[in-house]
Amino acid sequence: MSQRFGGRYSPDARVTSPTPAPRPHPVGARVNLLFVIPFAFAIKAFFQEPFGLALHLGAFAALMLAAWLTREGVLAEAAYDARKVARRPAIPRKIFGAVLTGLGLGAAGLSAGLGAAVIFAVLGAVLHFAAFGPDPLRDKGMEGIDAFQTDRAARAVEEAENHLGAMNDAIRRTNERALVRRVEAFTANIRPLFRAVENDPRKLNAARRYLGIYLTGVRDATVKFSDLYARNRDAEARAEYEALLDDLENRFALRREALLANDRTDLEIEIEVLRERLEREGLRPDA
Repeated sequence: MSQRFGGRYSPDARVTSPTPAPRPHPVGARVNLLFVIPFAFAIKAFFQEPFGLALHLGAFAALMLAAWLTREGVLAEAAYDARKVARRPAIPRKIFGAVLTGLGLGAAGLSAGLGAAVIFAVLGAVLHFAAFGPDPLRDKGMEGIDAFQTDRAARAVEEAENHLGAMNDAIRRTNERALVRRVEAFTANIRPLFRAVENDPRKLNAARRYLGIYLTGVRDATVKFSDLYARNRDAEARAEYEALLDDLENRFALRREALLANDRTDLEIEIEVLRERLEREGLRPDA
């Protein structure tokens, strides 16, 4: 029996956006090491006199809090860098982490004298700041954009991300790696629409149905399918579910292309208006 093959350039190829290359996780070995170092002070604390015990346990607590703040600050900065339009983090977590690192090391150095404590505190804060840098301290790409629209877009995207998270959690209950990878690919392929809305919050109205109704529907379908497939491995239900993901991927890709086309049209109109104004004022030389 003959079998039909299809590909990217075949006549009936689906319209899908290319899957973005995975980015390395922002929390690397340097951040993880910050959670290991404080245990040296916790262990040493139990070999000290009561005052030294209190100092070393205080150092342990301060350094663990500094490590947590630093990790959260690195994650917030990665999210900030990934967007063209973003607000600065509300709390400068990495700066607070640097301060707490200095305080923790200073507390541990008090047993050697006040001068040593000050030296340890300053060195700790400076080295932390040099290793991780400051937090973003200003908004990015917010010029000419209404803050109310930006907040609405941010809430809509956050809700959409929650739907995707619920989908990924539900599909893992099937214990089927191929399905888990398929939902992860679906997630990666529709996120460019999220980024388009974040970069220009005025597009929210045109994409609200996709971020809300469509994603809520596919989330609910994923939950129901996962429960059904985990029980009886229904091949027909699996085929219908994967067809649903394919259809939604096409719809999200087409909507994003439409938004980009509108951007190009608006730009062309603005350029033409500017050219006409320059011609009227005699500032544009004749071709």
